[in-house]
Amino acid sequence: MEVVYSRETFPLAWKKSIFLAGPTPQKAEVKSWRSEALRILKTFGYDGVVFVPEDRGGGIYENFNYREQVEWEHKALNAADCILFWVPRNLEMLPGFTTNVEFGLYVHLGKSVLGYPPEAEKIKYLDLVAEKNDIPILHTLQETIEKCLDLLNPGAMRVGGERDVPLRIWRTGTFQLWYRAQKRVGNRIDGAVLKWIHRVGKNREHIFSFAMHLNIHIASENRNKTNEILISRPDIATVILYTRALDILQSRVILVREFRTPASTPDCYIWELPGGSPAKPNSDPYSVAAEEVYEETGFKCEPKRFQAHGARQLAGTFTAHKAHLFSVELTEKEMQWFISQRGVVHGADLDNPTGERTYIEVKTVKEILSERLLDWSNIGKILSVLTEKGDE
Repeated sequence: MEVVYSRETFPLAWKKSIFLAGPTPQKAEVKSWRSEALRILKTFGYDGVVFVPEDRGGGIYENFNYREQVEWEHKALNAADCILFWVPRNLEMLPGFTTNVEFGLYVHLGKSVLGYPPEAEKIKYLDLVAEKNDIPILHTLQETIEKCLDLLNPGAMRVGGERDVPLRIWRTGTFQLWYRAQKRVGNRIDGAVLKWIHRVGKNREHIFSFAMHLNIHIASENRNKTNEILISRPDIATVILYTRALDILQSRVILVREFRTPASTPDCYIWELPGGSPAKPNSDPYSVAAEEVYEETGFKCEPKRFQAHGARQLAGTFTAHKAHLFSVELTEKEMQWFISQRGVVHGADLDNPTGERTYIEVKTVKEILSERLLDWSNIGKILSVLTEKGDE
């Protein structure tokens, strides 16, 4: 275990890190709770970094630069894989007003644990905010530490600016796919600030998407770029279901129409190819494609019928995720079935008032190009399939 105290230099690398957030004694006679926290961490054999926002050796010091202290704390809070909030609030001895602000600043990033003893004063608001954000709540210091360790194990080694990438983000397949591509060409992360995450699941335990402000060193240009945000989510599988005509413009394509909030089309619906992302990480794209077609159209199709056309980014200047493209050439009988389904509501969770609602639409390529309902990425997929053979 490596303990880093206020305004001390950070280690160059670590597998896991914890910030001990909570009230700091303002009087020499008040004992800090952090010494007990360090003892418990040592007992558990913790092998990571601990950020302690107090001076090494303890004591209350009057002569220090307040702005320097705050900047150090913000840097450590950003870098920490788990922010352990222990709030033994006592308005006379440990008021913890700054702790309230820190909790509000970082609770939405999903890397905090909140603990407080039953006798803590004025804690109801923090408790409610933690509950609304699915942050674990414990009532002894040891239990709070144990929960934090559960979230961190087994850890992952990160060096230099990689340390600023929280462990929960680092572990995601979407981040690793993006970063492997960067490292292949010699690029590196020199700094990062997580801006937001979107979590899903029963207790929002899975990170679906995130946005991170990065400082990236570009090896081929020998410079750093610091003015962009990495937005990422799981890759998707999309499927072109079609019947081919001699005149490509008369080829018919199955589309799904669904209301999505960002839509700015003439009818404020998103028109696209059937597809979506997997419910479980590391799912086979072929299976995902078959499942999405069934969910969004009601059409069952064996994965062996799917022709693969590779994977590409959809909007490379905005998000890092890719689409795995597949196609199935339909029989005329199957096409007529799709036509019969116009107006029928489909979707994965029809019982959910805010869930998916999709409608089948059949359009010729000529109609697709003239009506301006599909975005450029969907048009590109369609033309790619209809003008050349896909790769197995």
